[in-house]
Amino acid sequence: MRSALVASIALFCCGCLGANTTDIAEVPANVELPAPEPEPTPQEKEPAAEEKEPTGEVVQGKRNVAPGNRHPHDIGTRQRGVDWPTFLGPTGDSKSTETGLNTDWRNNRPKIVWRKELGTGYGIGSISRGRYYQFDRFENKATAYCLNAETGAELWTYEYATEYEDLYGYNNGPRCSAVVDDDRVYFYGAGGMLFCLNAYSGDLVWKVDTAKRFGVIQNFFGVGSTPAIDGDLLIVMVGGSPPEAQDIGPGQLDRIDGNGTGIVAFDKMTGEVKYKSSDELASYASMKIATIKGERFGLAFMRGGLVAFHPQTGEQDFHFKWRDKSLESVNASTPVVVGDRVLISETYGPGGALLKVGRGKHEVVWSDEARRREKSTQAHWMTPVHVDGFVYVSSGRHTYSAELRCVEWKTGKVTWTEPDITRSSLLYVDGHLVCLNEYGTLLLLKANPKKLDLVGGLALKDEDGRPSLQFPCWAAPIISHGLMYVRGEGQLVCLEVIPDKDDQKKQSPDEGAAEEGAQEAEEGARGK
Repeated sequence: MRSALVASIALFCCGCLGANTTDIAEVPANVELPAPEPEPTPQEKEPAAEEKEPTGEVVQGKRNVAPGNRHPHDIGTRQRGVDWPTFLGPTGDSKSTETGLNTDWRNNRPKIVWRKELGTGYGIGSISRGRYYQFDRFENKATAYCLNAETGAELWTYEYATEYEDLYGYNNGPRCSAVVDDDRVYFYGAGGMLFCLNAYSGDLVWKVDTAKRFGVIQNFFGVGSTPAIDGDLLIVMVGGSPPEAQDIGPGQLDRIDGNGTGIVAFDKMTGEVKYKSSDELASYASMKIATIKGERFGLAFMRGGLVAFHPQTGEQDFHFKWRDKSLESVNASTPVVVGDRVLISETYGPGGALLKVGRGKHEVVWSDEARRREKSTQAHWMTPVHVDGFVYVSSGRHTYSAELRCVEWKTGKVTWTEPDITRSSLLYVDGHLVCLNEYGTLLLLKANPKKLDLVGGLALKDEDGRPSLQFPCWAAPIISHGLMYVRGEGQLVCLEVIPDKDDQKKQSPDEGAAEEGAQEAEEGARGK
């Protein structure tokens, strides 16, 4: 029998744009899923450049914005809200500061503003000054492109040839999100091509083939760690190996060592290497820059564990080892920082650990390692979201075993858990969590540490009543200026979830996304 939650979700999401549309595609717990066993949300590959073959050296390009006007013209028209310029947003924690969220998805369904067919890839875009930056693969071309964030109209594209092939049969597209900084936008492909484009025109500023230049042996799923900006530096997880390791085949990470290029900082304007640090190999957790007790820290959750370092110099502060011993285990969840505490989490073995961090020191506050079975936080690729002393996390490696949980931050105690949602990602906005499961169902939850508090649900469908978001939906939703962007296999959907004007009239029943069901659904969810 399906749980009360599953029944509630089905009622919330039933109906939809056509008489033949009946119910959300739920996955009963007793049914074995056909999907391949997932790995951390990945990214893309790119060997040969389109204009010319990459040499492994910096290629500097012209700047198209006048020195006195470094910011591109803002083409956005919406008055409320903020940009989302990089992975996990402006605060780096998948939390939005925007308010005025429409929570009545029953009677005032979010309107679908536009849709866009995407290429192959896993990553979600980034938004700055009315522009949406996306990175995908189309056939044998890795393609960075810019859309109008409010209409989906294409503004420019930049592409280059790629031969990247995933070792485990996952798709061959990019995994990382774009990083926007002033009039530049940075992309990092699955094959290790790192490049900077003019954010306004798409012209190449510089590029570096990191795999070739630093001797990177192909990781299991290619490159999947989004870089971070700190001052004048672009800080990148690279993870190269010495010359004697170059004849070792891809994926044989147990046979290779690092060469001091685990972390590489580039001059963000020119691509010049400013420092190299750590013998660690790369993982799929994105780079994190944080201020802890007034001091800047770089945090890289790498293959072997957490490396803390000075982001401006690369000097290592500490290395906390944290990884399952199996060859194919990976660390893919970005560290969560609150005050002087840092949470790391993985799903293959040890689980989660909360560290108290200071310059030159760290100590374990709590750890899942001692909990052999009842581990509290086993995040796969998603980043846990902290709200008021609790973290909300999708815990579990496989679709059938994943649980959405609430965990007390300071103790690691699980306060509630829900097993019927499958693997999912979270976005926090205006007191609520938007939860996207890997089959494309959107849930709206109150951030409630006492229980799973379901407010609404959407099963997005196209004009023919077919699901808009196809498995795998592994990128967390993002929000900017009241518009929420969600992606699945081959499609991006933009929805208005915060009206641009307080007096905006409610949409008609024909507009927007999936319908929600009857009053019983809400009552059933509350009774769960």
